[in-house]
Amino acid sequence: MNLNQEQWWANAQNDENAIFIDVRTPEEFERGIIPNAINIDIYKGQGFVYLLEELDKSKNYYVYCHAGSRSAKACEIMQQLDFKECFNLVGGISEWNGPIVEP
Repeated sequence: MNLNQEQWWANAQNDENAIFIDVRTPEEFERGIIPNAINIDIYKGQGFVYLLEELDKSKNYYVYCHAGSRSAKACEIMQQLDFKECFNLVGGISEWNGPIVEP
């Protein structure tokens, strides 16, 4: 599900099962992240799928990338893998007005 940053952040803050996933490359990840995000690079292809399969599908995933297109694709893949709740940050971290920390 695509959410604007206000909805995405508000939902995540009120969600005890929230997990943040940054699907950018490790180099992009090193430039700054949304707090507590884990990096799973979507460009890893099948490796990306293998890493997703290790996650708890009962959790709620808040996914972002630089501009929102890779994370939208990641959410599609996650839904195909039977993840129940996956939320894409529309506009990505490039339009993010919330907190950013060093990984």
